[in-house]
Amino acid sequence: MKVALIGYGNMGKTIQEVAEEKGHDIVCIITQKNKDEFTPENLHRAEVALEFTGPHSAYEHLVRCIEWQIPVVCGSTGWTDRLDEIKKMCIEKEGSVVFSSNFSIGVNIFFELNKKLASLMAHHQEYEVSLREIHHIRKKDAPSGTAITLAEQIMSLLPHKKKWVSHTEASSDEIPVESIRVGDVPGTHHVIYHSSIDTLEMIHTAHNRKGFATGAVLAAEFIKDKKGFFTMKDVLNL
Repeated sequence: MKVALIGYGNMGKTIQEVAEEKGHDIVCIITQKNKDEFTPENLHRAEVALEFTGPHSAYEHLVRCIEWQIPVVCGSTGWTDRLDEIKKMCIEKEGSVVFSSNFSIGVNIFFELNKKLASLMAHHQEYEVSLREIHHIRKKDAPSGTAITLAEQIMSLLPHKKKWVSHTEASSDEIPVESIRVGDVPGTHHVIYHSSIDTLEMIHTAHNRKGFATGAVLAAEFIKDKKGFFTMKDVLNL
């Protein structure tokens, strides 16, 4: 498979490593330094693009890939207030998109466990739920996209929780999300249910970026010959 990388930070470099280990060819790398090379001619050298940049550029990159009919895997977060626009555009223009706030296989299983736990806790409002996410100091968005996904899943199953807030103190209808930035931590997420009697906590800890990259390459293999908007739930058949 011929692959274009849009973004070449630590994640992009790890994706390249994993893709080449699996026998794929990186035929195009777009960064801030050569963004004038982000053209349909260059992108069409690839069968699929992987977009891992940031909240400032992801939306525009996705629009171009959809318009140019380039299947694209996007893992950028911090822009998803416009995700419905991308879904609509993808359907109308018969584009090919896989979006996930986290491509780790373990995290996507964690998402399913999070929903199951929230459904079990729906009848036990004596427990207060909170989230904590820890990432490296270079991460641009806070809370992380993964933490927001976890919070939104919980809100869909706990009717008394109306919104998430990005601080540790919250009212009874809010889910507090604590964001910590330290060192070179790839990503740790805590879902915590606390009562006066006990505390129940689920934790996912990434040991390195390779898990994210492996899932992203798997998603690229999945989307290469498909049309439509997909998530890692589709890729992993969860």
